[in-house]
Amino acid sequence: MAKGTVTYDFSGKTAVVTGGAMGIGEAAVRRFAEAGASVAIADIDADKGKQLEEQLRSQGCRVRFLKTDVGSESDVKQLMDEAVGWTGRIDAVYNNAGVAIPGDVATMSEEDWQRVLNINLGGVFRGCKFSLPHMEKQGSGAIVNCSSTQAIHGFHGWAGYAATKGGILAMTRQIAIDYASKGIRVNAVSPGTIMTPMNEKIFEEVEDPQALIDTWNRAHPVGRFGQPSEVADLVMYLCSDAAAFITGQTFVIDGGQTIRGE
Repeated sequence: MAKGTVTYDFSGKTAVVTGGAMGIGEAAVRRFAEAGASVAIADIDADKGKQLEEQLRSQGCRVRFLKTDVGSESDVKQLMDEAVGWTGRIDAVYNNAGVAIPGDVATMSEEDWQRVLNINLGGVFRGCKFSLPHMEKQGSGAIVNCSSTQAIHGFHGWAGYAATKGGILAMTRQIAIDYASKGIRVNAVSPGTIMTPMNEKIFEEVEDPQALIDTWNRAHPVGRFGQPSEVADLVMYLCSDAAAFITGQTFVIDGGQTIRGE
């Protein structure tokens, strides 16, 4: 466990994490499992999902991998139904799965536009749509949706991706309003640059990885970019009873990237 990490008790509770086999999703799965939750690991990558399931089970954690394409309505419905069939409840959902497809408005293909919209915004929509009825029956629950700093600041060449992440923030507020009286809280996190497999792949493909890393580090007032576990810690807080009076909010976690004046 990382230095300074706050511990929470999720014993007897069930968490569902989409995109849970790697990156920020994997870190969230580990946090929930370490805190005693039963965790449904949802991901389209069966190999990585099963590897994580086996590893955490060997450590005594209660986890289950459920192969899920968040772009599919039937997959996400089945995910939530199976989670409830497994443990009888859903207490926390982290809608984390997404794809990063670059392109500006003039050059982005219709196919890429529809894919990023379906996976990023549609995946969050479905994750909420099919978990909320179960939470409503319980009279409690917490959902965290993963957005991005690109929903707040403009970045060159990411029109579709930014549009989906902005839509997630608006949808989060709407769902929070609709379900606040039913004991369900809905919030969003907007990470800045985080060292995920997606970004590691970018570093592998450029001619001078260290130069790019240095550039990205300088973009953050704290002098570095973030780790998946740091976002997972924020997700844990928002899903815990410590955040019982928080709903409909966006929490930016970016090392100060979006407050830069230049």
